[in-house]
Amino acid sequence: MASRLRVDIFCEDRAHEELLRGLVARICAEEGAVGEIAARSATGGHGRALDELGLYQRIARLHSAPDLLVVAIDTNCRSYRDAVREIEAKIDASAFPYHALACPNPHIELWYMADANAFERVVGVRPLAPQPSCGKQTRNELKHALARAVRSAGHPVLFGGIEFARELAQAMDPFVAGKVDAGLRHFVRDLRAAVRQLTSR
Repeated sequence: MASRLRVDIFCEDRAHEELLRGLVARICAEEGAVGEIAARSATGGHGRALDELGLYQRIARLHSAPDLLVVAIDTNCRSYRDAVREIEAKIDASAFPYHALACPNPHIELWYMADANAFERVVGVRPLAPQPSCGKQTRNELKHALARAVRSAGHPVLFGGIEFARELAQAMDPFVAGKVDAGLRHFVRDLRAAVRQLTSR
């Protein structure tokens, strides 16, 4: 019988939530577990998300902490190492010993398009994602590129291009996608390791 794991995803916005739900469910299934996933989304950007992460943990400790905590916050053009260090400093490891960090560099929309072959199979067109760069317009450029790709394949864009998030999570090759953003590769590795440890207890 498959292990059942309670997983909370704490993330910046719905684009993170939709893709991470799919990735977490996929990795749990591949490791012989069923992920019972709940999303706790922050609003108001990077700084607000970090503040609300502390509030989320205080509330979770009062009730029942999940088996696994996934935190998804964009690097916003900082180094992956700095982004991880900032989040790790906010996590109470005694209450949440099993956690995995998703830090897209620079923004989550890049992960949607990171495996162009998978994107083409799912959506019907190869995405033309701009080269990751750091500037004020980077997030908008990536969001527009994602929405434009979905629209060019003949699909209505109702949610900014994230409509295919869960299908993309199932179809993508993490090794291929990880060449575009090492943060994705690190996340899948750490998530898989945490699930294995939890299911082997």
